[in-house]
Amino acid sequence: MSNTSQTHFDAIIVLGSPADADGNPTPIQFARVTEAVREYERGVAPRLILTGGSTRFHYVEAEVMARTARAQGIPESAIFVEDQALDTIQNACYSDKIMRQHGWTSAEVVSSDYHLPRAAMIFGQLPLEWRMHAAPSVWRWSRYRRVVTPLRETLSTVRYLAWARAMERCEP
Repeated sequence: MSNTSQTHFDAIIVLGSPADADGNPTPIQFARVTEAVREYERGVAPRLILTGGSTRFHYVEAEVMARTARAQGIPESAIFVEDQALDTIQNACYSDKIMRQHGWTSAEVVSSDYHLPRAAMIFGQLPLEWRMHAAPSVWRWSRYRRVVTPLRETLSTVRYLAWARAMERCEP
């Protein structure tokens, strides 16, 4: 999923996922950051935008992800933290704002595979060149996960299409 054929971008945007109850990265969050670090090391983009506010357990997702990226060797100068977003729409809007402030126009967006279709719909509303990139799946797909994850994403997509797209627009 992309709106460009570019292979190199101004930034890699890593969409948030809650930290655990102790403020450590969950397997999903760790997989997203680790994949972004791999892409950074491959030269896909010279910087990471880590996006996510305090959604659960009062830990700011972006700060936990930044700590993880630094521990994997990403220099502080290549890390940009967006710490306010509470959902995917805000992840996109606030990341776009950071990009516009720096004159950046293209991004690879890293998230979990099940999340990318909705993220692509949301990023498709922004004036960016983008490509979606899936982090490796870390879940064992139990019967519960096989039902709940697609259902949750479907409901979130319906919410976006029916309500949030009209109500939560990015400010110019």
